[in-house]
Amino acid sequence: MARNKAGQSAEELREQIRAAGLRATSPRIAVLHSLGRSRTPVSHAELAAELAPKGWDRATIYRNLIDLTNAGLVRRTDMGDHLWRFELRESTGAHAADEHPHFMCDTCGDVLCLPDESIEIKAARGAPRALRRKGLQIQIKGRCDRCVQA
Repeated sequence: MARNKAGQSAEELREQIRAAGLRATSPRIAVLHSLGRSRTPVSHAELAAELAPKGWDRATIYRNLIDLTNAGLVRRTDMGDHLWRFELRESTGAHAADEHPHFMCDTCGDVLCLPDESIEIKAARGAPRALRRKGLQIQIKGRCDRCVQA
C-alpha cells in the first residue's frame, strides 16, 4: 500500500489506529488510507464503492467509519443534505481542533474543503461560552466555478 496524501504508510496508519485504542484491522487501515487519498469529504457510499473491489462490504465499511469517528481519527460532516461525509482529522483526539469550513455546490452537490484562514469567527461579547469551547462546523453553499461557467 502506497502512502496517502497525508504521507502515511500502512504501518503508520496501524500505529495511529492502535494509539486510538482500536485494533488495527485491514478494513480500518483501508478506510483510513482511502480517506487520506481523498481531497474532499466522501460519503459512505463513495467509500464503499471504492473499497468493494478489495472485498470489503458496505456494512464493514460503515462500522469502521463509525469506530474511527468515535476514536477521533475521522471527522463526520453533514452538509444539510442528510448525507454524512467523512474525512481524516488532521490532528487526533476526541476533541481535535482541526475544524475547517466546507463549501457545497447547490447545483452539482460537490463538496470542497476551504482553507482554515478563509473564515474567522470570534466569540463576541454576549455570545454563549460554548462557542469558545466546542468545535464549529461552518458550511457555505452556493454554485461552484464549474457550474457557474456552465
